[in-house]
Amino acid sequence: MPARRRAERCRVCRAGLPVQALLCYEDMPGAAQKFPSADELTNDHGTPLAIHQCPHCGLVQIAGAPVPYYREVIRASAFSPEMRAFRQQQFRQWVETHALSGKAVLEIGCGRGEYLSLLAEAGVRAHGIEAAPAAVDACRAAGLSVARDFIERPRQRLQGAPFDAFVTLNFMEHWPAPVSTLRGIHHNLAEGAVGLVEVPNFTMILERKLYSEFISDHLSYFTRETFAFALHSAGFDVLNCRSVWHDYILSAEVRRRRPLDLAPLAERRQGIRDALHAFIDRFPPRSVAVWGAGHQALATIALCGIGEKLNYVVDSAPFKQGRYTPASHLPIVAPEALTETPPSAIIVMAAAYTDEVHRLIRARHGDRFPVALLRDDGLSGDLGETAQP
Repeated sequence: MPARRRAERCRVCRAGLPVQALLCYEDMPGAAQKFPSADELTNDHGTPLAIHQCPHCGLVQIAGAPVPYYREVIRASAFSPEMRAFRQQQFRQWVETHALSGKAVLEIGCGRGEYLSLLAEAGVRAHGIEAAPAAVDACRAAGLSVARDFIERPRQRLQGAPFDAFVTLNFMEHWPAPVSTLRGIHHNLAEGAVGLVEVPNFTMILERKLYSEFISDHLSYFTRETFAFALHSAGFDVLNCRSVWHDYILSAEVRRRRPLDLAPLAERRQGIRDALHAFIDRFPPRSVAVWGAGHQALATIALCGIGEKLNYVVDSAPFKQGRYTPASHLPIVAPEALTETPPSAIIVMAAAYTDEVHRLIRARHGDRFPVALLRDDGLSGDLGETAQP
């Protein structure tokens, strides 16, 4: 029967976990890398293991404490010739794809340097961090650039930062706070840096019903969706994510998210501003009307500085009529005002309803008014010699 326990928070999104566990195991090994000696058998006991799922981000996880050595990387798989050949090819292709030759690449959790040396062979300036003192000593004895460290905080700074790229392989599932550690990695990267991140493939575990894959060492069990969510939450764009190594591993190539370039929006605003002023200036002062009091029209009037040149704003919504436009303070009137107080010209700013409003004006008033239509890319309609953005 599933156990009940006090609700805790999701390791990735920090939402509250349900009290009810998905699955409970009894008498499980307390750690995958703790092998008792003959003298320790008396004090070695099995431990319960409860699996929970976040109802918000969907991450399957163990809510208990991490194993004491969670900061350290222990790689039995590094002794496999097949895995070594796979990594050599993978690293060469990754370095070539992202033009990393000669660049500074950091491996987070480099163990005894098994993969760090392969990265160096692929042509990068390989650096590593590792928490286990003996492993760090072994790396340095082999001539590798390794510091004893582990990233726990988002603003933690590493010696040698910023790095051009990073690698962390089958280590993220051990971290108690994966997003915090990922943000710490992000903090130590150059703008536009790329990364290679791998975790066990939980979808494959489910499909093959691999009940024995749960272990205290692995705190988080990622599908493509929850893996991508964690990476996005830490400031990375996922360039691709695929299963590798007989489907046991999810391998994601990521890039440190760049700030959006909003300069094109400023350029468009300036172009539309120039076109609106050129159109309005063809007519007597304060004689042009705008049709539309939606948020886009209100923003355009304010941002383009045309409020003081306009007469009024027409809108079909009764609850807006008799009021004034915010910021520009133009009276909002009903469509009948076009007959009662006819303008010299009309600018239609009705977003998706622009063509419908144009047809309505022509049906009711014919060609009495020059009409300009504000579209996403500028003005159209009766513009005369008006310049376009």
